[in-house]
Amino acid sequence: MQLISLACGIVLSFFPDEYDRAAHVWMQGEHANVDDIAHWPTDRSREIAPKGCHSHNDYWRRVPLFSALQAGCIGVEADVWLFDEGLYVGHTKSSLTSRRTLRSMYVDPLVEILERQNPVSPFERTIDRPPHGVWDTDPDQSVVLLIDFKTDGAATYSAVVKQLAPLRDRGYLTYFNGHEMVPGPVTVVGTGNTPFSLVTANSTYRDIFFDAPLDKLVDDEFDGKNVSTVKRSTGLGQGMSGMPDAIDANTFNATNSYYASVSFKKAIGFPWPFHFSQHQMDLIRAQVRVAHRHGLKVRYWAIPDWPRSLRNHIWRILVQEGVDMLNVDDLMGATKGDWKIRIFDWWV
Repeated sequence: MQLISLACGIVLSFFPDEYDRAAHVWMQGEHANVDDIAHWPTDRSREIAPKGCHSHNDYWRRVPLFSALQAGCIGVEADVWLFDEGLYVGHTKSSLTSRRTLRSMYVDPLVEILERQNPVSPFERTIDRPPHGVWDTDPDQSVVLLIDFKTDGAATYSAVVKQLAPLRDRGYLTYFNGHEMVPGPVTVVGTGNTPFSLVTANSTYRDIFFDAPLDKLVDDEFDGKNVSTVKRSTGLGQGMSGMPDAIDANTFNATNSYYASVSFKKAIGFPWPFHFSQHQMDLIRAQVRVAHRHGLKVRYWAIPDWPRSLRNHIWRILVQEGVDMLNVDDLMGATKGDWKIRIFDWWV
Protein backbone atom coordinates (compact mmCIF):
# COMPACT_ATOMS: atom_id res chain seq x y z
CA MET A 1 0.00 0.00 0.00
CA GLN A 2 2.88 2.35 0.79
CA LEU A 3 4.56 1.68 -2.55
CA ILE A 4 1.30 2.18 -4.45
CA SER A 5 0.60 5.45 -2.62
CA LEU A 6 4.11 6.74 -3.28
CA ALA A 7 3.89 5.77 -6.94
CA CYS A 8 0.56 7.56 -7.30
CA GLY A 9 1.99 10.64 -5.61
CA ILE A 10 4.96 10.69 -8.01
CA VAL A 11 2.69 10.36 -11.05
CA LEU A 12 0.37 13.13 -9.85
CA SER A 13 3.31 15.46 -9.27
CA PHE A 14 3.82 15.67 -13.04
CA PHE A 15 0.37 17.19 -13.51
CA PRO A 16 -0.62 20.76 -12.57
CA ASP A 17 -2.94 21.14 -9.59
CA GLU A 18 -6.02 23.35 -9.56
CA TYR A 19 -4.03 26.41 -8.53
CA ASP A 20 -1.58 25.97 -11.39
CA ARG A 21 -4.45 25.54 -13.83
CA ALA A 22 -6.27 28.62 -12.54
CA ALA A 23 -3.15 30.79 -12.48
CA HIS A 24 -3.75 31.88 -16.09
CA VAL A 25 -6.43 34.21 -14.73
CA TRP A 26 -3.69 36.28 -13.09
CA MET A 27 -1.43 36.25 -16.16
CA GLN A 28 -3.97 37.16 -18.82
CA GLY A 29 -4.51 40.71 -20.00
CA GLU A 30 -7.73 42.66 -20.03
CA HIS A 31 -10.92 40.69 -20.60
CA ALA A 32 -12.04 40.60 -24.19
CA ASN A 33 -15.33 42.19 -23.19
CA VAL A 34 -14.86 44.48 -20.19
CA ASP A 35 -18.57 45.28 -20.25
CA ASP A 36 -19.45 41.67 -19.49
CA ILE A 37 -21.39 41.91 -16.22
CA ALA A 38 -19.69 38.70 -15.02
CA HIS A 39 -16.37 40.59 -14.82
CA TRP A 40 -15.00 43.77 -13.32
CA PRO A 41 -11.59 45.46 -13.53
CA THR A 42 -10.26 43.97 -10.27
CA ASP A 43 -11.76 40.48 -10.50
CA ARG A 44 -8.55 38.48 -10.80
CA SER A 45 -8.77 37.64 -7.13
CA ARG A 46 -12.49 37.05 -6.98
CA GLU A 47 -13.55 34.67 -4.20
CA ILE A 48 -9.95 34.16 -3.00
CA ALA A 49 -9.43 34.68 0.72
CA PRO A 50 -5.82 35.48 1.69
CA LYS A 51 -4.30 33.06 4.18
CA GLY A 52 -1.22 33.06 6.41
CA CYS A 53 0.93 30.78 4.29
CA HIS A 54 4.33 31.35 2.73
CA SER A 55 5.11 29.75 -0.63
CA HIS A 56 8.50 28.20 0.13
CA ASN A 57 10.97 28.33 -2.78
CA ASP A 58 8.14 29.77 -4.86
CA TYR A 59 10.32 30.11 -7.97
CA TRP A 60 10.40 26.28 -8.22
CA ARG A 61 6.67 26.10 -8.85
CA ARG A 62 5.22 25.34 -12.24
CA VAL A 63 3.69 28.83 -12.23
CA PRO A 64 5.75 30.99 -9.84
CA LEU A 65 3.98 33.78 -7.92
CA PHE A 66 0.61 33.28 -9.61
CA SER A 67 -0.10 29.82 -8.18
CA ALA A 68 0.62 31.16 -4.68
CA LEU A 69 -1.70 34.14 -5.21
CA GLN A 70 -4.40 31.86 -6.58
CA ALA A 71 -4.08 29.73 -3.45
CA GLY A 72 -4.38 32.82 -1.27
CA CYS A 73 -0.85 32.61 0.14
CA ILE A 74 0.22 36.03 1.37
CA GLY A 75 3.95 35.25 1.19
CA VAL A 76 6.29 34.18 -1.62
CA GLU A 77 10.03 33.55 -1.67
CA ALA A 78 12.73 34.33 -4.24
CA ASP A 79 16.40 33.37 -3.91
CA VAL A 80 18.49 35.97 -5.75
CA TRP A 81 22.04 35.91 -7.09
CA LEU A 82 23.87 39.05 -8.23
CA PHE A 83 25.83 38.83 -11.49
CA ASP A 84 26.83 41.87 -13.57
CA GLU A 85 24.24 44.06 -11.79
CA GLY A 86 21.46 41.61 -12.62
CA LEU A 87 19.49 39.67 -9.99
CA TYR A 88 18.79 36.11 -11.11
CA VAL A 89 16.37 33.79 -9.32
CA GLY A 90 17.18 30.17 -8.50
CA HIS A 91 18.12 27.78 -5.74
CA THR A 92 21.67 27.21 -6.98
CA LYS A 93 23.96 28.80 -9.57
CA SER A 94 23.41 25.86 -11.91
CA SER A 95 19.67 26.59 -12.00
CA LEU A 96 20.02 30.22 -13.13
CA THR A 97 18.97 31.46 -16.57
CA SER A 98 18.98 34.90 -18.14
CA ARG A 99 15.17 35.04 -18.26
CA ARG A 100 14.49 34.16 -14.62
CA THR A 101 15.14 37.46 -12.85
CA LEU A 102 13.68 39.21 -9.83
CA ARG A 103 12.15 41.83 -12.13
CA SER A 104 10.63 39.40 -14.62
CA MET A 105 9.30 36.88 -12.10
CA TYR A 106 8.14 39.09 -9.22
CA VAL A 107 8.54 42.86 -9.47
CA ASP A 108 7.01 43.45 -12.91
CA PRO A 109 4.12 40.96 -12.45
CA LEU A 110 3.24 42.54 -9.08
CA VAL A 111 3.30 46.00 -10.65
CA GLU A 112 0.98 44.83 -13.43
CA ILE A 113 -1.42 43.18 -10.98
CA LEU A 114 -1.52 46.21 -8.70
CA GLU A 115 -2.01 48.60 -11.61
CA ARG A 116 -5.08 46.62 -12.50
CA GLN A 117 -6.25 46.54 -8.89
CA ASN A 118 -6.00 50.35 -8.79
CA PRO A 119 -7.57 51.42 -12.10
CA VAL A 120 -8.16 54.98 -13.23
CA SER A 121 -11.58 55.20 -14.86
CA PRO A 122 -14.56 57.53 -15.25
CA PHE A 123 -15.70 56.17 -11.89
CA GLU A 124 -12.31 56.51 -10.13
CA ARG A 125 -10.24 59.33 -11.63
CA THR A 126 -7.29 58.99 -9.23
CA ILE A 127 -5.56 56.02 -7.62
CA ASP A 128 -6.77 55.33 -4.12
CA ARG A 129 -4.41 56.20 -1.29
CA PRO A 130 -3.49 53.91 0.28
CA PRO A 131 -3.64 51.75 -2.86
CA HIS A 132 -5.55 48.47 -2.89
CA GLY A 133 -3.65 45.21 -2.58
CA VAL A 134 -3.93 42.17 -4.83
CA TRP A 135 -7.04 40.64 -3.21
CA ASP A 136 -10.50 42.07 -3.72
CA THR A 137 -11.72 40.21 -0.65
CA ASP A 138 -9.15 42.01 1.56
CA PRO A 139 -7.66 45.07 -0.21
CA ASP A 140 -5.57 45.97 2.86
CA GLN A 141 -3.71 42.65 2.91
CA SER A 142 -0.07 42.98 1.86
CA VAL A 143 1.88 40.39 -0.15
CA VAL A 144 5.15 39.54 1.60
CA LEU A 145 8.03 39.17 -0.85
CA LEU A 146 10.83 37.34 0.98
CA ILE A 147 14.11 37.83 -0.87
CA ASP A 148 16.89 35.42 0.08
CA PHE A 149 20.26 37.05 -0.65
CA LYS A 150 22.60 34.33 -1.95
CA THR A 151 25.53 36.54 -2.92
CA ASP A 152 27.51 39.24 -1.09
CA GLY A 153 25.13 41.08 1.22
CA ALA A 154 26.15 44.70 0.60
CA ALA A 155 26.35 44.47 -3.18
CA THR A 156 23.15 42.44 -3.44
CA TYR A 157 21.31 44.85 -1.14
CA SER A 158 22.17 47.81 -3.38
CA ALA A 159 20.93 45.92 -6.45
CA VAL A 160 17.68 44.88 -4.74
CA VAL A 161 16.97 48.49 -3.74
CA LYS A 162 17.32 49.53 -7.40
CA GLN A 163 15.24 46.62 -8.71
CA LEU A 164 12.33 47.50 -6.40
CA ALA A 165 12.04 51.00 -7.91
CA PRO A 166 8.90 50.24 -10.03
CA LEU A 167 7.02 49.23 -6.88
CA ARG A 168 8.48 52.04 -4.77
CA ASP A 169 7.80 54.77 -7.34
CA ARG A 170 4.11 53.83 -7.49
CA GLY A 171 3.71 53.80 -3.72
CA TYR A 172 3.16 50.03 -3.52
CA LEU A 173 5.80 49.21 -0.88
CA THR A 174 5.34 49.07 2.88
CA TYR A 175 7.82 51.51 4.42
CA PHE A 176 9.01 53.09 7.66
CA ASN A 177 9.07 56.90 7.51
CA GLY A 178 11.14 57.49 10.63
CA HIS A 179 8.12 57.68 12.90
CA GLU A 180 5.69 54.94 11.94
CA MET A 181 5.08 52.05 9.57
CA VAL A 182 3.09 52.91 6.44
CA PRO A 183 1.53 49.69 5.08
CA GLY A 184 1.54 49.00 1.36
CA PRO A 185 0.33 46.24 -0.99
CA VAL A 186 3.83 44.65 -1.02
CA THR A 187 6.10 44.14 2.01
CA VAL A 188 9.70 43.22 1.19
CA VAL A 189 11.69 41.15 3.68
CA GLY A 190 15.36 40.27 3.31
CA THR A 191 16.86 37.00 4.55
CA GLY A 192 19.97 34.94 3.83
CA ASN A 193 22.92 37.34 3.48
CA THR A 194 20.75 40.44 3.90
CA PRO A 195 22.91 42.79 6.01
CA PHE A 196 21.05 44.04 9.08
CA SER A 197 23.43 47.01 9.25
CA LEU A 198 22.26 48.26 5.83
CA VAL A 199 18.60 47.59 6.57
CA THR A 200 18.85 49.89 9.58
CA ALA A 201 21.34 52.41 8.13
CA ASN A 202 18.63 54.91 7.14
CA SER A 203 16.65 55.97 10.21
CA THR A 204 14.13 58.08 8.27
CA TYR A 205 13.13 55.73 5.44
CA ARG A 206 13.34 52.01 4.77
CA ASP A 207 11.26 49.65 2.64
CA ILE A 208 13.27 46.43 3.05
CA PHE A 209 12.82 44.72 6.40
CA PHE A 210 14.82 42.04 8.16
CA ASP A 211 14.10 38.37 8.79
CA ALA A 212 15.10 38.30 12.45
CA PRO A 213 16.51 35.09 13.97
CA LEU A 214 13.67 33.79 16.15
CA ASP A 215 15.94 31.73 18.38
CA LYS A 216 18.14 34.77 19.09
CA LEU A 217 15.38 37.13 20.23
CA VAL A 218 15.90 38.41 23.75
CA ASP A 219 12.92 38.78 26.04
CA ASP A 220 12.51 41.98 28.07
CA GLU A 221 12.63 41.62 31.80
CA PHE A 222 9.15 42.27 33.12
CA ASP A 223 10.37 45.21 35.20
CA GLY A 224 12.16 46.72 32.21
CA LYS A 225 15.53 46.55 33.95
CA ASN A 226 18.65 44.47 33.52
CA VAL A 227 17.85 43.55 29.94
CA SER A 228 20.09 40.64 29.05
CA THR A 229 22.17 40.36 25.88
CA VAL A 230 23.43 37.47 23.79
CA LYS A 231 26.46 37.23 21.56
CA ARG A 232 25.64 36.79 17.92
CA SER A 233 26.73 33.61 16.16
CA THR A 234 29.65 33.77 13.78
CA GLY A 235 29.25 33.39 10.05
CA LEU A 236 26.56 34.49 7.63
CA GLY A 237 23.14 33.14 6.79
CA GLN A 238 19.63 33.95 7.94
CA GLY A 239 19.74 36.55 10.66
CA MET A 240 23.55 36.69 10.91
CA SER A 241 24.80 39.11 8.23
CA GLY A 242 25.70 42.64 9.30
CA MET A 243 24.61 42.03 12.88
CA PRO A 244 25.90 43.95 15.91
CA ASP A 245 28.31 42.12 18.22
CA ALA A 246 25.58 41.68 20.82
CA ILE A 247 21.81 41.36 20.45
CA ASP A 248 19.56 42.81 23.12
CA ALA A 249 15.82 43.19 23.56
CA ASN A 250 15.82 46.41 21.52
CA THR A 251 17.69 45.08 18.48
CA PHE A 252 14.68 43.79 16.52
CA ASN A 253 11.31 45.49 16.27
CA ALA A 254 8.59 46.25 13.72
CA THR A 255 10.47 49.30 12.37
CA ASN A 256 13.40 47.21 11.09
CA SER A 257 12.13 43.61 10.91
CA TYR A 258 9.02 41.79 9.78
CA TYR A 259 9.52 38.05 10.31
CA ALA A 260 11.13 36.23 13.20
CA SER A 261 12.16 32.91 11.65
CA VAL A 262 14.10 29.78 12.51
CA SER A 263 14.47 26.18 11.37
CA PHE A 264 11.76 24.11 13.05
CA LYS A 265 13.96 21.03 13.11
CA LYS A 266 16.82 22.85 14.83
CA ALA A 267 14.81 25.00 17.23
CA ILE A 268 11.99 22.61 18.19
CA GLY A 269 13.05 19.19 16.97
CA PHE A 270 11.12 16.27 15.54
CA PRO A 271 7.90 15.54 17.47
CA TRP A 272 8.55 11.96 18.44
CA PRO A 273 6.61 9.69 18.66
CA PHE A 274 4.43 11.89 16.45
CA HIS A 275 3.39 14.30 19.18
CA PHE A 276 4.93 17.30 20.92
CA SER A 277 6.55 16.94 24.30
CA GLN A 278 5.78 19.48 26.98
CA HIS A 279 9.28 20.91 26.53
CA GLN A 280 8.66 21.43 22.80
CA MET A 281 5.32 23.11 23.48
CA ASP A 282 6.97 25.39 26.01
CA LEU A 283 9.62 26.34 23.42
CA ILE A 284 7.02 27.18 20.77
CA ARG A 285 4.97 29.26 23.19
CA ALA A 286 8.00 31.14 24.48
CA GLN A 287 9.23 31.93 20.96
CA VAL A 288 5.81 33.07 19.78
CA ARG A 289 5.41 35.22 22.88
CA VAL A 290 8.75 37.01 22.55
CA ALA A 291 8.37 37.54 18.77
CA HIS A 292 4.93 39.08 19.19
CA ARG A 293 6.27 41.26 21.98
CA HIS A 294 8.80 42.58 19.46
CA GLY A 295 5.97 43.17 16.96
CA LEU A 296 7.19 40.44 14.58
CA LYS A 297 5.49 37.65 12.63
CA VAL A 298 6.54 34.11 13.52
CA ARG A 299 7.64 31.75 10.73
CA TYR A 300 9.20 28.30 11.11
CA TRP A 301 10.94 26.74 8.14
CA ALA A 302 12.19 23.15 7.65
CA ILE A 303 8.95 21.72 9.05
CA PRO A 304 8.75 17.92 8.59
CA ASP A 305 6.47 17.24 5.63
CA TRP A 306 6.18 13.44 5.87
CA PRO A 307 4.07 11.62 6.72
CA ARG A 308 1.29 13.99 5.74
CA SER A 309 -0.72 13.32 8.88
CA LEU A 310 2.23 14.41 11.04
CA ARG A 311 2.73 17.53 8.91
CA ASN A 312 -0.95 18.42 9.29
CA HIS A 313 -0.71 17.86 13.04
CA ILE A 314 2.28 20.23 13.23
CA TRP A 315 0.45 22.86 11.17
CA ARG A 316 -2.59 22.58 13.40
CA ILE A 317 -0.53 23.04 16.59
CA LEU A 318 1.48 25.95 15.18
CA VAL A 319 -1.64 27.84 14.09
CA GLN A 320 -3.30 27.07 17.42
CA GLU A 321 -0.28 28.52 19.27
CA GLY A 322 -0.25 31.76 17.29
CA VAL A 323 2.35 31.15 14.57
CA ASP A 324 1.58 33.78 11.94
CA MET A 325 2.92 32.21 8.75
CA LEU A 326 3.04 28.56 7.70
CA ASN A 327 6.08 27.87 5.54
CA VAL A 328 4.70 25.40 2.98
CA ASP A 329 5.50 23.49 -0.18
CA ASP A 330 2.02 21.99 -0.58
CA LEU A 331 -0.23 24.96 -1.38
CA MET A 332 -3.38 22.90 -1.64
CA GLY A 333 -2.78 21.07 1.61
CA ALA A 334 -2.08 24.30 3.48
CA THR A 335 -4.86 26.49 2.14
CA LYS A 336 -7.74 24.03 2.05
CA GLY A 337 -7.61 23.90 5.86
CA ASP A 338 -8.71 20.26 5.95
CA TRP A 339 -6.10 18.84 8.32
CA LYS A 340 -8.05 15.89 9.66
CA ILE A 341 -6.12 12.68 10.26
CA ARG A 342 -6.72 9.99 7.63
CA ILE A 343 -5.16 6.55 7.66
CA PHE A 344 -3.62 6.87 4.19
CA ASP A 345 -1.94 10.16 5.18
CA TRP A 346 0.63 8.14 7.11
CA TRP A 347 1.91 6.64 3.85
CA VAL A 348 2.12 9.68 1.54
